[in-house]
Amino acid sequence: MLWSGWGDPAGAVELPEAVRSLLRDLLGVRAPSTPAVGLEEVRPAEVVLAPSVLDELRAVVGAGHVRSDDESRIRHTRGKSTPDLIRLRAGDASRAPDAVVLPGSHDEVLRVLRVCSGHRVAVVPFGGGTSVVGGLSADGHGFAGVVALDVGRLDRLVSLDTESMVAELGPGLRGAEAERLLGEHGLTLGHFPQSFEYATLGGFAAARSSGQASAGYGGFGDMVVGMTVATPRGTLDLGRAPRSAAGPDLRQVILGSEGAFGVITSLRLRVRRSPAERHYEGWRFASFSEGAAALRRLAQDGPLPTVLRLSDETETMIGLARPEEIGEPVAGAGCLVVAGYEGGPLEVAETRERAAAVLSELGGTCLGTEPGQAWARGRYAAPYLRDALLAEGATVETLETAGFWAVLPRLYEAVRAALTASLGAPLVMCHISHVYATGASLYFTVVTAQEEDPVAQWERAKRVVSEVIVAEGGTISHHHGVGRDHREAYAVEIGELGGEILRGIKERLDPEGVLNPGALIPSS
Repeated sequence: MLWSGWGDPAGAVELPEAVRSLLRDLLGVRAPSTPAVGLEEVRPAEVVLAPSVLDELRAVVGAGHVRSDDESRIRHTRGKSTPDLIRLRAGDASRAPDAVVLPGSHDEVLRVLRVCSGHRVAVVPFGGGTSVVGGLSADGHGFAGVVALDVGRLDRLVSLDTESMVAELGPGLRGAEAERLLGEHGLTLGHFPQSFEYATLGGFAAARSSGQASAGYGGFGDMVVGMTVATPRGTLDLGRAPRSAAGPDLRQVILGSEGAFGVITSLRLRVRRSPAERHYEGWRFASFSEGAAALRRLAQDGPLPTVLRLSDETETMIGLARPEEIGEPVAGAGCLVVAGYEGGPLEVAETRERAAAVLSELGGTCLGTEPGQAWARGRYAAPYLRDALLAEGATVETLETAGFWAVLPRLYEAVRAALTASLGAPLVMCHISHVYATGASLYFTVVTAQEEDPVAQWERAKRVVSEVIVAEGGTISHHHGVGRDHREAYAVEIGELGGEILRGIKERLDPEGVLNPGALIPSS
């Protein structure tokens, strides 16, 4: 994965001239005064971790699996948020870990955590490195050093129970590799977030991820029937039945915990038969509100497609729902709905017919399969566009929230207004990509000209928007997580008593506070 950008460097995209003109003429974007640095130019800070501690870690995982060279450290610095990438492109590797440790088993993870806890060494669990909320940039202040605990060696399909339809998988498996392994048995998880090609199963669980087909398959948390977790205090083995009334579900303590309570070393996941047919199509609605009403009707009364998403007028006009064709003229006005159907041929045909009747009744116009297929082809391409926009001198970032249907219209308008007030005259786009009977998500993409300090520029806007989201009744994150970026707003969302509960769990499982310090847990 590109150290200072997204994905495979060979996947880099060239911006169409129409987009370049939009950046220059509408947003006033100008090329950065200094180009991005190369990997060989970056110099992380000196390693502060004591050689004796490094020797202890080598004794646990083997000398070849403790790395303190500059490149390994840089590649485990920060995640993939725009502020993360801007800092890295400027050569700032100040949050680089002292070492990268790659354990090969649950027992080795336990022993690494005991060594680090005993010496007060901060540990940042690291999967695919795709966090966009500051989840991977631990501050080593007050600790004897920082290590990145990379779960990449825990990357096997451990077992498969086809009678119960449960697969045990390692947390270091990337989404695409997990699908390949399951596909050999005619199975699928059905979890396809935008980070699918690079994020890991452990990261999906730790961030409570939602995939683009969540309407049909559910969020990742819905797929987790069991897990094994290593903590500085020992092992948690959670989930022994499909459903239980034996007290609170401790799996929910770990799901979304972002490595602050422990390191997931194994996941037992519900799997499904691979669909025989996948069909995606586009619909046009006159306005975002009319499109949202149609999505709500399907979510509440059915039938619910496997994929269901709605782009607002601006996102539809720009073409962000089809990244491979971004900037090309879009025929007609309005908002694009993408509906996807997966399953057997008869099931797909019946669901499409019933859903089409609802969409037509509520004012939708069917655009055929081309818009849906274009979305499916480019569903993982949007992050590459961000790299190209950053190179042009634009600040481009995303943020997301969710709310009940009654709250959604004012939440949508309030976030747009806050972004505009904070950034002057940005381009603000939005889509709904996850729907429920009671509400939906809102996913915003914003593009603006970079100021002299683009990190401070975005952080200023993010603070204002976070306050607005909480004030208007939205959640601070639907699926990106809390990390460090959302911690203050999350503290407001859950209240002081909620913060005390989390701190209590943290103190019990991680008494030295070495696991991902600064992430998730509200300060007292």
